[in-house]
Amino acid sequence: MNSPSDPSVDDAPILHVDLDAFFASVEILDDPTLRGKPVAVGGGGERGVVASASYEARRFGVRSAMPSVVAKRRCPDLIILPGRFERYEVCSRQFHDIVRDLTPDIESLGLDELFADLRSLRRLPVRPIEAGVALRRRISEELGLLSGVGLGRNKLFAKLASKQSKPRIVNHRLVDGPGVVWVSPALERQWLDELPVRALWGVGPATAAKLEKLGLRWVRDLARVDEATLAGHLGTAMAATLCAYALGEDRRSVEVNRAVKSVGHDQTFAKSLTGIAEVLEAAKSHAGIVARALRAEGRVARTVTVAVRFDDLTSVSRSQTLSFGVDDEYAIVAIAGALLQSIDYPHAVRLLAVHASSFLERANNQLQLTFGFDVASNSARGGAESLSRDRQVGNEALRDAVDEVRQKFGSSALATAAELSDHGLDVATQRGRHAFGPEQHHEP
Repeated sequence: MNSPSDPSVDDAPILHVDLDAFFASVEILDDPTLRGKPVAVGGGGERGVVASASYEARRFGVRSAMPSVVAKRRCPDLIILPGRFERYEVCSRQFHDIVRDLTPDIESLGLDELFADLRSLRRLPVRPIEAGVALRRRISEELGLLSGVGLGRNKLFAKLASKQSKPRIVNHRLVDGPGVVWVSPALERQWLDELPVRALWGVGPATAAKLEKLGLRWVRDLARVDEATLAGHLGTAMAATLCAYALGEDRRSVEVNRAVKSVGHDQTFAKSLTGIAEVLEAAKSHAGIVARALRAEGRVARTVTVAVRFDDLTSVSRSQTLSFGVDDEYAIVAIAGALLQSIDYPHAVRLLAVHASSFLERANNQLQLTFGFDVASNSARGGAESLSRDRQVGNEALRDAVDEVRQKFGSSALATAAELSDHGLDVATQRGRHAFGPEQHHEP
């Protein structure tokens, strides 16, 4: 902790908690033989990306979002695991439940981090730093995971504080963090004077490069720039946000029960897909993953979007919005297939994505069964919409039966023909084994 006194809730109303090296930490927790070794979770192939790295791996410069080939070059002994997202989701739910015991006013930012608004606790004998320490202790004792807690008067400072609370690598050595950090008014002023612009929320490498070209490397530099001038380089919205951050202002509230806007699955292939036939075959698996995720949430989606990335790293996307919602894999693949066939393929495809959005509650889905291609358009998309409608209605009883069996007896209890392979039943999940790149591809 960085303050001898515990502030009031009004002084530190926003809490941010972030689990340390979450995916890698869960793998080490479940396999103690990995303890003390450099471990990463991600894709292990040539196109793989590191999703999470243990602190032992970070000592060698391995970090998240780094290509796996670079990580292995920096740390030849690095153990790269493909990831078990169902397991991570179980831990995540337990983590969220622990925080909800403190306050129900939370906003999840992913599996391993969230904001909490403490202002509903004003009338209770709750002190923020004491609550943060107790929260870390429960997470450690009940989940076996470490975490960092940040407290501030707004989201900006709370998130900056949680980062400062964590262990860090200094000269290839691990230095423990304080665990809980409160950003006092004095510390706010210090950080606004000392922090680089890269530390600000939303400033990625591209934005940081633009700011550096303008001579803006530090937050204090931003505070002296006219917003209109900055807007000419970054756009109005980003300029307004960064100018506010430079003054320590952040009006974003904690959005309790923030709605998920889309469900999707992206996959980078170890061997690029050549030809539309291979792309359409891969889309079937993607559609099934998205459909199962939708049904698990009791939703249907009116918009289907596909995206492909070619070997030259250019990307193309297509989208179609229907007059009804779908949660059937065959209905989704009918639309996705038509969209994919509308794309030109000058190069092989290294990544394919299928996403669904514009949600409706399943009970509110209004559609009628139609026969044949009854839409006015004779285009592929028009025919696909009609086929999608037929599939959505006609397969409802089968979908429900399959889902019920899998819910009772496990995902491997029943399969469609498309889910059978030479290796047996393969029912992929939304965050599948290759979410961060493929495993090493071996030619037969």
